[in-house]
This record gives sequence, structure tokens and C-alpha cells, in this order.
Amino acid sequence: MFKKKFHTLIKRFLAGTLCLGLLASQPAVAYATEANVSVTPEAAHSATYSQAADTDSVKGWPSGPCIEGQSAVLMDAVTDTILYSKNADDKLYPASITKIMTALLACENLKMSDTITMSQEAAYGIEAGSSTIYAETDEVFTVEQALMALMLESANEMALALAEKTSGSVKKFVELMNQRAAQLGCKNTHFNNPNGLPDETHYTTAGDMMKIAKAAWYNPLFRKFVTTQTYEIPPTNKQSETRYLLNHHKMMAGQSYAYDGVLGGKTGYTNDAGNTLVTYAKRGNSILIAVVLNSTNGAFPDTTSLFDYGFDNFEKVDLNVDSDPVPTKFLPSEKYLLKNNGNTYPFYYMRHVYVTVPTGTDVSTLTRKQWLLNNSIGPKRIKSKYYFHDHMVGYGMQYEKEILSDLLLNTSF
Repeated sequence: MFKKKFHTLIKRFLAGTLCLGLLASQPAVAYATEANVSVTPEAAHSATYSQAADTDSVKGWPSGPCIEGQSAVLMDAVTDTILYSKNADDKLYPASITKIMTALLACENLKMSDTITMSQEAAYGIEAGSSTIYAETDEVFTVEQALMALMLESANEMALALAEKTSGSVKKFVELMNQRAAQLGCKNTHFNNPNGLPDETHYTTAGDMMKIAKAAWYNPLFRKFVTTQTYEIPPTNKQSETRYLLNHHKMMAGQSYAYDGVLGGKTGYTNDAGNTLVTYAKRGNSILIAVVLNSTNGAFPDTTSLFDYGFDNFEKVDLNVDSDPVPTKFLPSEKYLLKNNGNTYPFYYMRHVYVTVPTGTDVSTLTRKQWLLNNSIGPKRIKSKYYFHDHMVGYGMQYEKEILSDLLLNTSF
């Protein structure tokens, strides 16, 4: 085993991809792998530690905690309520949380059982010192194995390999990343690679990253990779030994910052980006997502503070709206009169409507705003948003109920 690893390291060194910082006589490299980031407490706080949260300006809203991170957002994944926001629109480097977008696109476009053959460009196209599982040229993996390596060990070569598999080239995949970000409503994001390694033109915001993180969470395949703690890749055509992968998110069960309710997430670090972190957690009927950018100590203490704040101060409430308010008293013989027979409820809810509010809030005091959304095809929709002192705390979507005459067009009597 040692002999195999030794030969692999020598090959990487000769190829110019082994971090020279491994030699004690050499200066530190410009960035680090996520596995070796120190999480020891620092003596001083960050420059933005004492900065008040933007959400503190909401009347009646619980005051947010002080955190080291320059930028952060805490959101309820069901109601889209922003519980905490700090510099949410600051453009910052995401580092390896970029891989959430990479994994999402792979889940949307690839079959997990498909195989990936590592190209020379993917296997050796990553910078010195970056996270890797030391995949070799022409080594074969399944898409599932590649995604596990991407999300658990943050393997940068797997990001390149998945990009090539999805779009044919890394360049085309990056275009897809930016298109998908725009579709999700990201306004201040530009990706320039699929792994998040240092690049001045590769940036995002906590607000935009939250949109990506939520979309990824609602993809069932993605959830499998972000919540897995350990995984084994058996011997391949190039590697005779099993690779053991470990999720480096230290807030997961059994790890050093374990937090009750944490389901998973993705870590990131470079010297320029600082610590970046996306985390998913569930308690009771609430699922919260936390995004922290440019922090310290892995951003784990920040995320702990955010989750404590969110779970301790807010509750998700069912508004108990009538899901199907359309009168059903009309007989089939009256189908042609339905449109003009006093029916004032032509729209219906497909699911319950929830809001996330400070604990103890009387939800009858919330205000509601509604918009009619016209579609180029399909039924119209009414979107209702609920506000706590002008701060959005939940929404519901009503869909146009099909006219009975339309439903009965192909019915024989």
C-alpha cells in the first residue's frame, strides 16, 4: 500500500502537481487543501465580527449573532424566509462550495451508473496542493463514485472529469454553470471553473449561493451525495486498493463540531476566499440552510451560531389555507354555465402554505401581497407572499383550476 502511494506521489511531483509546501524548507503555497485547514481558535475577531446583521433592521425581528464571516445568509428551505443576512450581496470567492453547482448539474444531466474515463487534462489539470484522490489518466470510475469523491473529499480532478462528461469540455460546462445560475436568479455570480480553485473572475455572493444551495437540496440525487459521511471506491483498473472517502464537514454526527440536526453540506477554503461553508440542518418541521463566506476556523462556529439563532428564535407555522376552495355544487349539466355562475375561486393550492416567523407571532397580523403570473403555456398562477413588517416570511402558489367544460370535452354520456 505504501509503495503504491509513494510511486503515485513521485509521479505527481515530477508532473509538477505536488505541493512544494510539503517540503519544510519551502514557503507556504497560496492556498490549502480542505483537509489540512486549521480550526484552532484565533486570538482576534475578524474585521466584520461586530457588524450588525442586515435583518436586525426589521422591526420586531430577533437580533442576529455576531459571526466572523464577512458575509452570510440563513434561510428556511421551505418558506424561503431569510432569517439572517449579513452583506449578502458582497462579491466573494466561493472556493470549493462551487462544487455544489457542479454536482447539481451532474445530477441533472448524467446517469449515476455511467462510467467516466479520466483524461490526462482532468487527472493532471489541477493546481499544486489542491484536494485530490490521485486519480490516474485512463482510470475508470462511475458517475456516482466521481460525485462522492467530489463532495466528500472535494477532489478537484473529479470536478474536471464530471465537467467533461456532462458537456464535452470544461469550457462548455462553465457556460452551463453560468446559465444555470442565471436561471436560479443569481445576479452577482460568475463561475470560471467547476472546482472553485483561485481565479479572479470566479465569484459569487452569499445570497446567490443560497439560491444554488436550495435548488441543489431539492434534487433527490444531490441530497445523497451531500449527506453521506463515508464511502468506499473499490479497486479500479489503475488502483489496486480501496479508496476510503470521508466527508470533511465537521458539523456532521461524530465529528469535532457535531451539531444536532445537521444533515450535510460542503466545505471550502483558499487563502483568498477564507473558509466558506454551506450547511443543511433539520429540527422538527424546519429545514434551514446556512451559507457563510470568508470566515475563519472552518466557518463551523459561525454556522453553529446561526443555527442556534434560527432554531431558538423562529417557528414554521401552517396558515391552514383552504387548498381547494372552488365550489363543487355544479352538476355536469351546468358545465357551460360554470364560468358565469358566481364561482369566485377559480384557483387552488396544491400544498399547505407555511410561514416562518419569530416564535409566538400572531400570524393573523401578517400582510399579504398577490400577483397574477401569466404563463406562455399552461394555467395561470397566483403567487401570494406574506410579510412580517415588510419582511417576506413565506409564500403560497395557487394554480388555475381547469374549467369543468374543458375537463368533460372527451367524456361520453
